[in-house]
Amino acid sequence: MRLMNSSSDLVVQSTHGHTMGTTWSVRVVLPRELSVQAWRDGIQRTLDLVDGQMSTYQPQSALSRFNRAPAGAWHVLPAECFEVVSHALQLARDSDGAYDPTVGPLVNLWGFGPDGSRGEPPSSQDIANVRERVGWSRLKLDAATRSIRQPGGAYLDLSSIAKGYSVDLLGQYLDSVGLNAWLVEVGGELKGRGWKPDGSPWRIGIERPGAAAGAVERQEQLSQVVSLSDRAIATSGNYRRHFETEGVRYSHHIDPRTGQPSPHRVVSVSVLADHALHADPLGTLMTVLGPERGMAYARSRDLAVMFLLHGPDGLEERLSPAFGEVLAS
Repeated sequence: MRLMNSSSDLVVQSTHGHTMGTTWSVRVVLPRELSVQAWRDGIQRTLDLVDGQMSTYQPQSALSRFNRAPAGAWHVLPAECFEVVSHALQLARDSDGAYDPTVGPLVNLWGFGPDGSRGEPPSSQDIANVRERVGWSRLKLDAATRSIRQPGGAYLDLSSIAKGYSVDLLGQYLDSVGLNAWLVEVGGELKGRGWKPDGSPWRIGIERPGAAAGAVERQEQLSQVVSLSDRAIATSGNYRRHFETEGVRYSHHIDPRTGQPSPHRVVSVSVLADHALHADPLGTLMTVLGPERGMAYARSRDLAVMFLLHGPDGLEERLSPAFGEVLAS
């Protein structure tokens, strides 16, 4: 199906729901006489597919079954899950382990995973013990059979990449049913296609943490406003998930190389890319690397990255050249 109506007959329609412990929303340009609800079941099925394969909160997901598999076992993954795992391991290799999808045991130990929250940091000995289970290079893939080898005790956590992938997959679904102008969002990760009825691009604002409730739509509460037509954005923040004890704040971003929360002054990182699968984990990587090493990584690979940092006079922005080019276009 291809929608050929004139722009005067088109409107933006919205629908929303829940997936992966968070929310999703879809905005679609449609003729006035059609309803986006006609596609809602397909949207939810697409998202449920990702959740059913990649959730560590669902004991029967493909990911959970791998995490329980005995040492030495080869585990066949569904095509979608294998694609995500492959990309995650590729990024781990490229970043020398600063990004690592096997960091899950450490995330759980610090109270940011399925095992529940905690109010104080774990002991050095507990961290050392758990770190023995962490290491992306322990995993082996067989692309021919879409299989992954469980080396023993490995625990994959795809929470830093699965939402981004679900955004891309949802966009593919909308394209496949002839909806060629849309804005999709899953847990804060977004991607847009085409244009709104008035010919303007989809535009979203990057929130300044600490903005008053309900104030984010006001321009002064936004760091930047970017166009998302045929582009994705992912924002990774240190300000929402954390705990504090004895005056020290511990972020949910755990450096897999040290077993400790990232100590940098990063408040949030936003990454623009053609695919949300790429943007989503890069936000985590940039947060772990910090502003200096992260920006060097971004510059060397022409990545569009924006850091929001704690500074002596409040929040500071730091943009990679590629991000600046997007704003100037």
